[in-house]
Amino acid sequence: MTSPVRALWDAPAAVPGPPRRLWRDWPLVVAVALLAVLEASVRTDVPWRWLWAVVLIALAPTLLWRRSRPLTMLAIAFAVGTAVGLATAGDPQLYTTAYFLILLYAVFRWGSGRAMLAGGALVVIGMLLTFLATPPEPADIIGGVAVAVTTSTLGLAVRWRRRARTRELEQVRLLEREQLARDLHDTVAHHVSAIAIQAQAGSAVAATDPGATVQVLHAIEAEATRTLREMRAMVGVLRAPADALAPTPGLAEIRSLAQTDAAVPAVVVRVDGDLDTVPPAVAAAVFRIAQEAVTNARRHARGATRVEVGVDVDAGGVKLEVRDDGEGAASVSPGYGLTGMRERAALLGGACEAGPAPGGGWIVAATLPRAGWTA
Repeated sequence: MTSPVRALWDAPAAVPGPPRRLWRDWPLVVAVALLAVLEASVRTDVPWRWLWAVVLIALAPTLLWRRSRPLTMLAIAFAVGTAVGLATAGDPQLYTTAYFLILLYAVFRWGSGRAMLAGGALVVIGMLLTFLATPPEPADIIGGVAVAVTTSTLGLAVRWRRRARTRELEQVRLLEREQLARDLHDTVAHHVSAIAIQAQAGSAVAATDPGATVQVLHAIEAEATRTLREMRAMVGVLRAPADALAPTPGLAEIRSLAQTDAAVPAVVVRVDGDLDTVPPAVAAAVFRIAQEAVTNARRHARGATRVEVGVDVDAGGVKLEVRDDGEGAASVSPGYGLTGMRERAALLGGACEAGPAPGGGWIVAATLPRAGWTA
């Protein structure tokens, strides 16, 4: 084999793999069957129309396995369709037979390289046998080939686009994990070093000053408690493929997002509650969510004149709300920003939602309960 053909032959199935059977697969099967019956009833000029309707109804369930067994389902459909076409000495003239294109798309969207080559060969053989049985017009040949090639190309395009998107997300996660390593060094390593120094000091004075030793033990206990709290917050990041939390900025730094001078829209910040009770990693997550929400508002909120940022710290946890008065869209596709905000909140046992505000504009609301970072 030549190199491109060998590469295609050895290509694995689509990554990520196909989803489980979706609810809309059953309505699709029913729709194909109903369309076949309806078309056979209306188009009285088509020969063998009821035979083809029965064949299409029998083949419609192949759609249920088109993702998990794409080549098998395509082979069954084309084998039966070609056999019936040769037996009736004519090609199927019912438009409902276009459902075969869904199976062809599935082979190139989900199948392996071998499946794609075999599926393409099946389609070519089936078309040649049909053309030999009933010589078509040149326009029909060109049209049939064009439709098959377009369907296959569409399946490949969607496949490659999804794979490229997956690789981009994996690269983002890798970069964020590197950031997490730096954060661990700057925060947890600092506390561990302090514990080690206190332990050395305690060993030095243990024999001569027992009272000082007790003070050293209390200091070690405090440092260990803070270290454990931050480690628990960061372990959630390590255990999930999500972006890392940077503990450098905190809740106090949220005030730096305020801009009320000549900036449009103006950003007004309100922070209430005991900020010292919030662990640095949690405060960093809140800061990053607020920062991303403000950035999105300034970029995408059309006609916005004001962005309000509110942070409330109470016994239940931290609540963040970022609201603008712009003309936000009714819906928005989740990009890296919205996905990152939701993942940051979820890692700490909280939630983050974004959508149109009741009184107009756009709102981002995040809640981080204390149970999420103290458990």
